[in-house]
Amino acid sequence: MSYKPREAGMAIENPAALKQPSILDKCSAFRIPDDLKAMGIYPYHRIIETGQDTEVTVNGQRMLMLGSNSYLELTTHPRIKERAAEAVRLYGTGCAGSRFLNGTLPIHVELERKLAAFVGKEAALVFPTGFQTNTGVISSLVHKGEYIVGDKYIHACIMDGCMLSHGSLVRYDHNNMGDLEEKLAKIPAHAPKLIVTDGVFSMEGDICDLPGIVKLAGMYGAQVMVDDAHGIGVLGPGGAGTAAHFGLTDQVDLIMGTFSKSLAAIGGFIAGSERTINYLMHMARPYVFSASASPASVAAVLAALEVMAEEPERLDRLWENTRFLKKGFDEIGYDTGRSETPVIPLMVGEFDLCLKMWQYLQEAGIFVNPVVPPAVPQGRSLIRISVTAGHTREQLSWALEVFEKAGRHFGLFEQGA
Repeated sequence: MSYKPREAGMAIENPAALKQPSILDKCSAFRIPDDLKAMGIYPYHRIIETGQDTEVTVNGQRMLMLGSNSYLELTTHPRIKERAAEAVRLYGTGCAGSRFLNGTLPIHVELERKLAAFVGKEAALVFPTGFQTNTGVISSLVHKGEYIVGDKYIHACIMDGCMLSHGSLVRYDHNNMGDLEEKLAKIPAHAPKLIVTDGVFSMEGDICDLPGIVKLAGMYGAQVMVDDAHGIGVLGPGGAGTAAHFGLTDQVDLIMGTFSKSLAAIGGFIAGSERTINYLMHMARPYVFSASASPASVAAVLAALEVMAEEPERLDRLWENTRFLKKGFDEIGYDTGRSETPVIPLMVGEFDLCLKMWQYLQEAGIFVNPVVPPAVPQGRSLIRISVTAGHTREQLSWALEVFEKAGRHFGLFEQGA
């Protein structure tokens, strides 16, 4: 039978064909953001019109920023901004290729050397983002027949790295060493195993039980990887991170960190033995097949490391502010969970209540982040507070007054939510 093109206006022979499901149907059906916007409680994609200081401008409104991860308040530091600008003048705005081919600059190599020394490892490798660091490292290290053993609260990028690997993922209850040992005991003794945990858990603000993890890793022949995105610049001598905080640097095989928190830029890194880094340099797909970190970002991190070393008082102020704010929330009556870092969760409970409280705080002039499922379990929605070294005592005292009014307004203290 010869093909005859259908003429305009000609009847369709198979009308059912027009009703076939489309891959885009799910997009049309996704109405949650529209509903939240209609209710006036859509909390995402707010446009911040100024730098990440302790005060920011959002839609023309001046607000106290208590939702930034710039723990050491370095993102607007004059020296860091100037070093980033110098790098652009020298190298341009990008490298136009991957590190593997044409994208390696002298400052990339210098930064990797300094990061390795900073966290106490032989070598380090810089990735364009923290997310790519975790997905690249885990997916390239763990193969079929091997195991990843992860805390149930590990970050989404760790989870995605686990999903991309061909290994088997086993989850243990959050910071529960008894459950971790039980899970390890069930894995074949001969099978290679990687225990992965956050150093500081980004929503709960608590610190992993690294001494317990390291002990069990030794007993069961596992290696240990710590995602220190929220630990670098916060914990340990000079802000060197969770492993340094516990004095266990030599017993942790891999230390991962990001630049988008304390280090004033964007990107990520992994640090470990020289042979491990050499392997990842050639096998981690997000590293090999992504354009390299921009000159501005790399130069900014180099400058941030210098400022951290020269201005240790920033770390002291960060912890003074953390203790002050945490004590204030506890005295007011908030449930702050097991937080022991500058990340302070205020447990609210239900999804809708959390967003209504966020809206109240937004209108009062406080920028915070609501955290709802699936980022946290159902019924465990929270307002995430992050304090920085730059906050003044006056700013934090005013914030506590507003939070006390908000908590009473929504009945959190009476309900014990």
